[in-house]
Amino acid sequence: MGLRVIEPGLHSLIVDAGRPGWRGYGVSLGGAADRGAFHLGNALLGNSPDAAALEITLAGPTLEAIEDVGLVVCGAPFEMWRDDTSLSPGFPFHLKRGERLRIRGTASGVRGYLCVCGGWQTPLIMGSRSAFEPISRGMILPCDRSGPPPLRGLGRVMDATGINTPLRVLAGPQADWFLPGAFIDERYVVSATSNRMGIRLTGRALPRTGREMISEPVAPGTIQITNEGQPIILGVDGQTIGGYPKIAQVITADRDRLAQCRPGETITFTQVTLGEAENAARQARRLAQEWRLRLEVTGSN
Repeated sequence: MGLRVIEPGLHSLIVDAGRPGWRGYGVSLGGAADRGAFHLGNALLGNSPDAAALEITLAGPTLEAIEDVGLVVCGAPFEMWRDDTSLSPGFPFHLKRGERLRIRGTASGVRGYLCVCGGWQTPLIMGSRSAFEPISRGMILPCDRSGPPPLRGLGRVMDATGINTPLRVLAGPQADWFLPGAFIDERYVVSATSNRMGIRLTGRALPRTGREMISEPVAPGTIQITNEGQPIILGVDGQTIGGYPKIAQVITADRDRLAQCRPGETITFTQVTLGEAENAARQARRLAQEWRLRLEVTGSN
């Protein structure tokens, strides 16, 4: 059967790799906002990289096991308990029938991923298990029965925020609509109105020319400037086209950090070259492969 939702948490959503082949039809990418934490959680359980997980935002759910299952939480360092026993993120654990998992808040970061052995077996819609609505009280989260998961863990709490260093960006196609350096030199505060569609930032308004543009394609990580001169960084649920000028694009290697940008935190940007962005993406892929290999070797011992 799976797990019963006793309390749903703030915004707990089933996600997987999303729907990358549907953007031409106006369907957003969706899926896990922090792909690195999502893939690492699945690797800890020996799942396929894109097995469906439960994305937890700021405050997690309370779930009751209908049958025995193996689980892990990866990403932001959420506080959590199995009945009265405290659990650590990044370390797989076993939830027996009738036991409850309580996931509360996190002191840093925003999102974590509750992965289950074999992945959550929710219905496929357009080739993806990513849900359009969060879980609700009384719901059953379906999964296969499983024994104790592999005895392996990350051995450390992940740095879920990454806010201490600037986000790396490439210049956008309308960057020349703004004063040189005005965006890069500014400090911005993450707005409480931010969500999976986009991160709204507040700071000194950027003046621009009176030019208008026809709507054109945008993507996760695109930074648009509103008519009020404030930036919006598009997220995984962001629209597929937009009419605001695009001042910059967050590089692929830094996109997962967007998922952990906490309301009230200050972020800055630094501009890099295309070659630097490509090198950063290669390094990120290599690091992810090293982690997966480490976990595979540990699990085989």
